[in-house]
Amino acid sequence: MDRLFDESRTLLTEWKGDRYIFGRGVLGRIGPIAAAYGETALVVCNTTYMKPLADAVVASLSAAGVSLAGGRIAPDAGPNAPRADVYRLQGYLLHHKPDCIVAVGGGSTIDAVKAANVLATLGRKSCEIDSYFGTGLVGAALGEIGAALIPMIAVQTSASSGAHLTKYSNITDPVAGQKKLIVDEAIVPSRALFDYDVTVSMPRAVTIDGALDAIAHSFEVFCSVSGSALDKAERIARASVELAVEYAIRVIADPADMEAREAIGMATDLGGYAIMVGGTSGAHLTSFSLVDVAGHGTACGVMNPYYLVFFAPRIERQARVMGEILSQYGYMAAGWEALAGRALGEAVARGMVAFAKAIGAPTKLTDFPGFTQAHIAKALAAAKDPQLEMKLKNMPVPLTAALVDEYMEPILRAAASGDFSGIRNLS
Repeated sequence: MDRLFDESRTLLTEWKGDRYIFGRGVLGRIGPIAAAYGETALVVCNTTYMKPLADAVVASLSAAGVSLAGGRIAPDAGPNAPRADVYRLQGYLLHHKPDCIVAVGGGSTIDAVKAANVLATLGRKSCEIDSYFGTGLVGAALGEIGAALIPMIAVQTSASSGAHLTKYSNITDPVAGQKKLIVDEAIVPSRALFDYDVTVSMPRAVTIDGALDAIAHSFEVFCSVSGSALDKAERIARASVELAVEYAIRVIADPADMEAREAIGMATDLGGYAIMVGGTSGAHLTSFSLVDVAGHGTACGVMNPYYLVFFAPRIERQARVMGEILSQYGYMAAGWEALAGRALGEAVARGMVAFAKAIGAPTKLTDFPGFTQAHIAKALAAAKDPQLEMKLKNMPVPLTAALVDEYMEPILRAAASGDFSGIRNLS
């Protein structure tokens, strides 16, 4: 335990320095952080089931001389950061003009606040959120008009997406059932805080989703980067994946196991670090079309073994690292070390499925209530959308839109049936 925890703390501190406060019992430090930006803060938080947490944040702000912009807490965003909540939160920012924003919540709330901040600042250039989906568009627009985003402090409450640390904002159109992405260094929160103690109240499904999201972020990036970033990505992935594999089963068995809570929190934070080193790819791309039937991390967790089989001939180093960790905790069948290529990929994919079953997670798309064949068609169409092209390019086996039907459709159908045999490798 000490080895993993020490390595994880070192990695996070090397990355964020004093811009990120993490650990147990650190929530009360939010007031002085906000006070450095001025006298008013727009606090965005759920005030029903998270009321004790909201009250603690407001008390810390008040003690530091920071008042609530508008005299109230703004309601948080719904699951998967619906577009409507982005526009609603933009209204709070435009009316109350706070010195800073304190976004208290999981990835959905933090992502919605990031996007609302973009619209509130750049509205005179374009007041449509669609204008900023893609990579680097926000920073370019800010430069054109000489503006800066409102300082944002992200207070994470769920071991999940790493949204409090990263340049990503996932926004959903609930009507289309499709998620799209803003990717821009400009939207990284100015400061962040994560008190791992607050995750003790997270439901079992959310805990599973977070553990799988940590693995997805770190492993997908490890599979996608090259050159000088590869060693860094491997170091992050080894720590993040092992924390998730060792401790997820413990925290699911005992939600009050605070050592395991801290471990999963750090695993997801390291996943956030990973996606600042490189990009995610296939599993994340598919997950964007499953927002109406599955949590994001769980959708990625289901898809990654199937994409691993597709990528296997190109990622033997990464597959062996994953195999080593899964083998250490009893999820790999004997003899896998002698395998290579596609056979190695299938063996490690079976180990990933065995781990998912051990923590009670779905292992194929048809395990999701509400999944239909229409989701496959939607995912294939999304993969051809130029605004999501970055995910195709990030794959260890890059695809073009013209190759999506030929190679991605068999992956999706394999994930629906649980049978790897139909996946075609690109020579």
